[in-house]
Amino acid sequence: MDGNQDGPLTAEVVVRRLIDEGFSQGHLGVCDEHIEDEIVEHQDYGPGHAPGAAGVKAVVTSLRRAFSDFKLEIEDMVVAGDTVWTRNVATGTNDGTYMGHPPSGRTFRIYVFDVIRVRGGRVVEHWGVPDRLGVLFQLGAPIIR
Repeated sequence: MDGNQDGPLTAEVVVRRLIDEGFSQGHLGVCDEHIEDEIVEHQDYGPGHAPGAAGVKAVVTSLRRAFSDFKLEIEDMVVAGDTVWTRNVATGTNDGTYMGHPPSGRTFRIYVFDVIRVRGGRVVEHWGVPDRLGVLFQLGAPIIR
């Protein structure tokens, strides 16, 4: 199933599915459908991060564990051939552990910028810039200076 009953499987459709269905709704199967096993990942997730769909599913799972109402909404999108740029807003309520910090019950709202290359209906390269420090500040986590 390509999950796309509304038209061709374009780069825009793939990115929207990953953000809307994967990150915002937690449907991990969309990662298997649209993430290339040999994806070139430029966002630093730290050592030991799984490659391919498993790595993306780990990110979605950890975000939804820390913020059960996590949402990632596209505010702006530019598509040029196989490359998609997005400016997203991430929101959620901290009801689980995040980056080693216990739940605070606080909400956060940050911008996330992504550049994603898609070929043949699959993500082959990704650059992501989430404001992780902004999340920690908004959650009241102690910041070492």
